[in-house]
Amino acid sequence: MAPCEQGYVCDICDEEVSSIRDSDLYLRFVTGQIDSRQLLTAQERHLRCNPVTAQFIETPEFEPVTMHGPCSKLKLDIDYVRRQSELMTRGWHRLQELAETSHTLPINKYPLPEFRHGVSTRDPHSSRE
Repeated sequence: MAPCEQGYVCDICDEEVSSIRDSDLYLRFVTGQIDSRQLLTAQERHLRCNPVTAQFIETPEFEPVTMHGPCSKLKLDIDYVRRQSELMTRGWHRLQELAETSHTLPINKYPLPEFRHGVSTRDPHSSRE
């Protein structure tokens, strides 16, 4: 099957990520962690296959993911956890919206508003760019 005829394949479980609703790649895109050029080259995962990120999604509609070890949110700075939880939860809700409307939106409208047009509200003290 041609790559354009199937979804992205999860680099953890090797199963197809069949919906944007469950896409770690698109969560990273809508939350400003990657730009649109990287959508074709970045690795894809199911949200649950990336517990480092999924642990920050806090909404009743998403079954909580627990991360163990040094990257557990229980071992991270409380302000960082609060910011990440707010952002990843908003991003997850955006994915749910996109699952219903993405066929009518241009790709540059997918990200959360603050990550469109290169405008970012990232913490200026963060080491991530």
